[in-house]
Parts: sequence; structure tokens; C-alpha cells
Amino acid sequence: MADFRGDQATGLRRLLGRPQLRSISFTAGGAGVGQSTAVANLAASLARVGREVLVIDEHPGAGVASFFGAFVANDLQQVISHEKRLEDVLVQVAPGIRVLPVARVVGQLGSLGEREQRTLVACLAELLPPVDVVLVDTSLDHPLGFSPLGLAAQETVVVVAAEVGAITEAYALIKKVSLGYAHRRFRILLNRVRSEVEALAIHDNMARVTDSRRLARLEYAGWVPLDGQLRQASRLCQPVAVLFPEAPAARAYRMLAEQILEWPLGSDERGGLEHFVQLLLHLSQRIHATAIYA
Repeated sequence: MADFRGDQATGLRRLLGRPQLRSISFTAGGAGVGQSTAVANLAASLARVGREVLVIDEHPGAGVASFFGAFVANDLQQVISHEKRLEDVLVQVAPGIRVLPVARVVGQLGSLGEREQRTLVACLAELLPPVDVVLVDTSLDHPLGFSPLGLAAQETVVVVAAEVGAITEAYALIKKVSLGYAHRRFRILLNRVRSEVEALAIHDNMARVTDSRRLARLEYAGWVPLDGQLRQASRLCQPVAVLFPEAPAARAYRMLAEQILEWPLGSDERGGLEHFVQLLLHLSQRIHATAIYA
């Protein structure tokens, strides 16, 4: 069992051996736009170029793990309550890809006591091999309105399908998070589009509206085409890059992975997972306090 007597800052500094962690949250305005599919396939593309990927999954049930044919039985909540060890909860779904289910605990992060916070930090400090990229698959039904994991990540990617309803829902989400949490920058990933021309047109229209209303700055993350081979791969519980490496969607995810690794990391000297966890706990406590006194 982990020794929880060390101070929290020391534990946090041990969380990651590599300073250049990337943390990216994925969200959407509504269900059915392919958010979890995007996270699973992007994780596979990043792992294929040698990155160690941790997927933090807020969805109950199988979630992202099911896209790899894996089964989820436990949750991070059981680690914090000392019922399970971290290795019992982490799911190794493929080489270089681990999934951490957090659906039961994500709404409680703001109310964790000091001892529980130390437990969280200490158990993650044991995570080996160290992580290069954290992908957060956020839930649409967070009890506090928006995931603190999503707010703590360096980048927030909104997945938008090329449908009027999905575009409207994505705009409503961006407005809510911008006004409610002063989160002013998002990247837009267009999914199931017919061409990049269509993707750029949708992005540019959304960007003009959010800019004119001074809500947020939208940046273009890329696009994934409507691809029958992607659907077939998902039904077979495999990433499209594994079954159909030359499929249009597989090429799109490879390109997106390459671009993500070029996104600026910022200049925060605290760096890596240490800053991510510190910010996560801080934001969770603020959101929790706001919800109580609202």
C-alpha cells in the first residue's frame, strides 16, 4: 500500500518524470456526435507514435474502454476510499493506452478531505510508465454543470458533428462554460463531415458568432470525415487505424495526433501532471463552493 505520510507537494512532484505533459479534454454539446470515438481513436494514433496515453473517462459503464473490447469493473473512487489499488482500477486497453474510470468520483472532487486528496496524489504518483498525454473524455451530465477535469486541462476540444442540432448544442455549451467559468478559448474538432471545406465553413461561422458576442476564441483543431470504415471498426471494438490504416478517418486521426503534439504547451514552470492535479483540486473546490452557496 502506498505511504501517504509525505507532504502533498512532494507527491505531486513525483507524479511525472517527464516535464512536458499534454492534457486535453474532449467535450460536446450533446450526445451522439462521436466524442468518445474520437478520444479512443486519437489515443490509438498517439500510442502508435510512441506516446504513453492516459484516458480519464468520466462516463459510467464501459466508456472508452469498450472501443478496445475491454471491460471496466472499478472506479477511482475505490482507490480514494482504500477499497482498491490503482492497478486494480486502471485498464490497459492497448499497448501505450491506459483508461482510468472516474465516473463515481468526478462529482465529489471538490468535497474531498485533505487525507483523501493525499491518497489521490500518492496513488497517481505510482503511475508507471510516466504519461505523455492525458485525454479527458468528459461527461455531458456533470452534477456541477461542467467537468473540473475539463477546466483543468491545457486544451478543451469541442467535438461538433456536421448537423444543425449539434452545432447549436455546441454553441450553447461554449456560451455556458464561457460565462459560467470564464473559460475563453476552445478548439473545435469537426466530426463526420464531407470535406475540409465544409469543416472550415462550420468552424468559421461558429467563430464569428462567439467572437462578435465576446464569448470565446475558437481555434480550428481539424476534421474527421464521414467514413463507413470507422463505423465498422467501432463495431468490431478496434481503432480504425488498426483495422483500416488507409481509411480516410485513420489518416485524419494520424494528422490530428501529429498536430496535437505541436500545440504550444505554455510557459508554466510547474509543468506536467503536478500543475494539472493542483489546478484540478483547486477548481473542484471552487465549483463545489459556488454550487453550495448559489
